Amino acid sequence: MDIQKNLIGGEWIAGQESIASINPSDTNDVVGRFALADAAQVRQAVAAARAAQPAWAATTTQVRSDLLQRTAHELFARREEIGELVSREAGKTRTEGIGEVTRASQIFGFFAGEAVRYGGENLPSVRPNIGVQTSREPIGVVGLITPWNFPIAIAAWKIAPALAFGNTLLLKPSEETPAVASELFRVLERNGLPAGVANLVNGHGAVAGAAIVDGVDALSFTGSVATGRKLAQSAVAKMVRVQLEMGGKNPLVVLDDADLPQAVECALNGAFFSAGQRCTASSRLIVTDGIHDRFVEALRARMREVQVGHALAAGTDIGPVINQRQLEMIQRYIAVGKDEGARLIEGGNVLERSTPGFFMAPTLFVDTRNDMRINREEVFGPFATVIRARDYEEALALANDTEYGLSAGICTQSHKHATHFRLNVKSGLAMVNLPTAGLDYHVPFGGTKGSSFGPREQGSYAADFYTLTKTAYIGH
Repeated sequence: MDIQKNLIGGEWIAGQESIASINPSDTNDVVGRFALADAAQVRQAVAAARAAQPAWAATTTQVRSDLLQRTAHELFARREEIGELVSREAGKTRTEGIGEVTRASQIFGFFAGEAVRYGGENLPSVRPNIGVQTSREPIGVVGLITPWNFPIAIAAWKIAPALAFGNTLLLKPSEETPAVASELFRVLERNGLPAGVANLVNGHGAVAGAAIVDGVDALSFTGSVATGRKLAQSAVAKMVRVQLEMGGKNPLVVLDDADLPQAVECALNGAFFSAGQRCTASSRLIVTDGIHDRFVEALRARMREVQVGHALAAGTDIGPVINQRQLEMIQRYIAVGKDEGARLIEGGNVLERSTPGFFMAPTLFVDTRNDMRINREEVFGPFATVIRARDYEEALALANDTEYGLSAGICTQSHKHATHFRLNVKSGLAMVNLPTAGLDYHVPFGGTKGSSFGPREQGSYAADFYTLTKTAYIGH
């Protein structure tokens, strides 16, 4: 099997080592082998991006827009083909894989518009005979580190604004999903990407990820809290602008007056779809007394209807978790929950299917307290807990009692409670009668507390991270 290379300075370059990408739905299926960049090659990629940046910044906004728009068109035209690659490598169902590629296409299309739309202001000075103009300029070279759970969508929402606003970049994708990243860069190349403007460096986080901070002007990272904090410390020491998205322990509050079938579907989708491997997943289901028992039984019944299997098989609702390490970690949290006195009432068992893979039944614990580890730490799998609350006030307090603050939801028919929750929950995203997972591409994304650090991602707000604002005074 040929080893696919890294893209540095417009050339596909081999590495000293390589890694295999394995299909989590069928571990006998090797998606491909990919070269690993060492620290020296990362520095080479930074240098290539640095050399290409002045010319790229000097191009017209139309040139940058056209590249992004052509990329968007190809991704959409090939959404089924590339979507199957996403499903094969990341374990998403076919529908999810196609949907994610469609989302990436929409993101590139949106920023094709932003490339010709962003700008500054003309303002009067408080002094006579002076005008004031503000403008946005590219920040320079941007390092991007992306996770495996949304391998093309998250890459798109970092790459597209970086290019739209005149920056050059290097991307280090997760070692779990190098094939998707490689295909995305080939799409960019076919649609006019100049040499050095965007560089791809596959590699281990401890080597390639750490090396990216040296020499870049800004760093955008999506991943774990522990890694994000280490990168932030290194970036701040070097005066590198940093943007972090680091996950959540997201609450879904279900009040007595909730529409029960709707609340159950919100919980099922938010907690378990995509095998629970979403930073916005509903991992804490906070349910008030009056509906608690009915909600739990109805959710258990729906969980038993969910089909877990090969991501590309017809009828699969939930695919595998990403790898053996993740499967074992989730199983350890199940043991922790039992040791803490929580009651496992559904799922949690490892499943065998016709192909060897990392399959497990969605997991539901009840009789849990908010101070338990299973309610404090992000599990990142098809794993949810139920916390009983007396009333809305206690439910809101429980929802906010976490070091995270990414997404939060409420199911209720009360306009009063929905409005109060939206205004008072400590999270960057608030959902009313919807799953906590599920985003639009044209609006800002990010959280509070330990979930996020730095400016928001996506939408027009992305300019706040990928550009510098200059203020000019003009006397006349």
